[in-house]
Amino acid sequence: MKNPADSAAIRLLCVEDSADDVELMAIALERADPHRRYLLHRVEDAGGFAAALREDFDVILCDFNLPRFSPYAALQVLVAQRCGTPLVVVTRAIGEEAAVHVLRCGAKDYITKDKLGTLPQIIERVMTERQRTLEQERMALELEAAYRRLKRLSARLVVAQERERTLISRELHDQLGQTLTAMVIHLHAAQRAADGAAAKSHTDTAMEMAQAAVKQLKTLSFSLRPAQLDLLGLVAATQSAVQRIAEPAGLAFRVSSRGDEPEDLGPTASVALRLVQEALSNVVRHARASHIAVRMRFLPKERIGVLVVDDGVGFDKHRILDGQAGEHNVGLYGMIERTELAGGRLHIRTQPGRGVALRAVL
Repeated sequence: MKNPADSAAIRLLCVEDSADDVELMAIALERADPHRRYLLHRVEDAGGFAAALREDFDVILCDFNLPRFSPYAALQVLVAQRCGTPLVVVTRAIGEEAAVHVLRCGAKDYITKDKLGTLPQIIERVMTERQRTLEQERMALELEAAYRRLKRLSARLVVAQERERTLISRELHDQLGQTLTAMVIHLHAAQRAADGAAAKSHTDTAMEMAQAAVKQLKTLSFSLRPAQLDLLGLVAATQSAVQRIAEPAGLAFRVSSRGDEPEDLGPTASVALRLVQEALSNVVRHARASHIAVRMRFLPKERIGVLVVDDGVGFDKHRILDGQAGEHNVGLYGMIERTELAGGRLHIRTQPGRGVALRAVL
């Protein structure tokens, strides 16, 4: 491992059978680049080279003509150990064909020992190329992970859409549909009634059911797209949604906002409201909380921040969210899906017995 005191120094692994040549390299580096510190460690055979790779080095300087080792053998060891440290060949003389061959085999550059004054520039270049390669590898891994995440998200999106459609269908059939059917039955009964009193009774009952149907329709419409969102804005719609859920459950609540709410709300406003509704539903079902705080924050570039905090029992986040989506975590996964589809990220902070804080920026 690197010594913390040497973190600013460049560590060079010198594969060289001559200690004098290593000393000459150190002198040349000091003269050509006096503002930078170089630490040189010498090995001369395969065993010493393999052992040295247990530590971190920035560049490997390998002599071309070694009695018991070679740059080709060193490159094979690097490949076998999956070590990406760049190797530069240092030699007294090398033919053009040999130079091309060693570069094709994986060496990053070569330099003759009579031109060691240019060694700092070569070291700087191969280190820069190494950092660029590492960054490209990191970005490729992140891109691959994002692609896999997108595939999983797309699959869950289809499931979520079907789940919402099933829920709406059930609401229409079990509530509104049955209410309208009962209305029709009472209206037919009123038509067939023999006296006015019976007809009026059936008509009054049908009227009450019609009013109930209107109320059910408004409730369903609110759950799909609250009218307050378009008429009064996000904060007012959030206040109404929180009140509808919290008051029947006996929860104290507070809704606040920061920043100036825009007059024209983008599509993320409905996502923000959905997150609050789902979070509060989870609190009512599982948290055993006594208080809920909701805060909307209006940010530049039409971004919206959402924070929902409760003082309930909390949960083990990793146990709940690790693995596949199921009945035990469908609400949380639904919120994660909504947030990611809106280009945001949902952050969940919780511990058993410490409540839950949900934060999202859309």
